[in-house]
Amino acid sequence: ESGIGKELMAKVIHANGDRSDRPFVSVNCGAIPENLIESELFGHRKGSFTGASNDRKGKFEAAHTGTIFLDEIGELPLSGQVKLLRVLEAHEIQRVGSDAPISVDVRVIAATNRDLRKLCDEGKFREDLYYRLDVIHVTLPPLRERKDEIPLLFEFFGDEAAEALKRRPIEMTRRLRRFLLDYAYPGKLRELRHIIYRLSCLAGPTADIEHLP
Repeated sequence: ESGIGKELMAKVIHANGDRSDRPFVSVNCGAIPENLIESELFGHRKGSFTGASNDRKGKFEAAHTGTIFLDEIGELPLSGQVKLLRVLEAHEIQRVGSDAPISVDVRVIAATNRDLRKLCDEGKFREDLYYRLDVIHVTLPPLRERKDEIPLLFEFFGDEAAEALKRRPIEMTRRLRRFLLDYAYPGKLRELRHIIYRLSCLAGPTADIEHLP
């Protein structure tokens, strides 16, 4: 589902692997105009198209030796899927306007909130790309099905907010903690983060239910 922390999970995988000191590059495939996908992912040479005033690295080149996170991979149009498949199979890219291949070594993590198998059946996602990506499949359940993680997220987001606000992390009353553990979080992980940030802004050293939205 959207908003449940797919990019956060990708960063955790990256941080706990042997590429943790290398680049982590995130790409929202649904936010790139179709005519710019090749340039965005693989870069371009100066003068290769109108507006290409300089040589430019693409996301894959920027992620070399590290991890590239392809979010919303199900939104990538078929033209982009063909080019992505070629990169995954050959481990090299070509900038737009160049014939010279560039070798890239990247860990690829892809995520989607859509049913890729169904998209393959409908002809909207390439089956060969689907099987090329689906090496290790992880289903990330929504927050309402991960209640045991919520106390850890209280601490994580509390520390994050404290650092941003230059103050000590908040303490929660037992009543507030019990309420937040039982809450369904329709806004997913993003909503929990905003709640903790709000509590950190409005509460003193101890937060209680009256500080909630």
